[in-house]
Amino acid sequence: MSTELTLAAGCFWCLDAVLRRTRGVEEVVSGYTGGHTPDPDYESVCSGTTGHAEAVRVRFDENVVPEQVILDIFFTSHDPTSLNRQGHDVGTQYRSAMFYRDEAEKERFAAAIKAQQANWDRPIVTTLEPLGEFHPAEPVHQDFYARNPFNGYCQVIINPKLAKARAGFADWVA
Repeated sequence: MSTELTLAAGCFWCLDAVLRRTRGVEEVVSGYTGGHTPDPDYESVCSGTTGHAEAVRVRFDENVVPEQVILDIFFTSHDPTSLNRQGHDVGTQYRSAMFYRDEAEKERFAAAIKAQQANWDRPIVTTLEPLGEFHPAEPVHQDFYARNPFNGYCQVIINPKLAKARAGFADWVA
């Protein structure tokens, strides 16, 4: 049974890299959602004026990996207590957000935030937002890490996040 979630955790390259290496994940698409501008592109989203967040749409087989594991990996892969910022990436386009399709998903997301709060000293600021249109990012942003493993951003930012995910979820993340 396939399930799909749309999550934002700062730069989409990071979450994309971690989720693509997670057992049971069938597809990850980097893109933009949560904003007011039609047909956003990387440059416009990076300007911070579109309202869109860099996000990923992840489809996974719940018979292989439970939704809760995907959500736990999401919270482990970024700092959900940092408002509109992940490391050097600053702006609402880098917010921590969970985009829900219906009230049931919104309730599951809210429960996940509540459960995760025990793992953080500061309040979690991850937003719950209704999923509007999801705009896939340009091809250059899809599976960026695998195609650019020696890129400085990949080496300095993504590699430590992958290492953390592998350490915390050894049964799931390769």
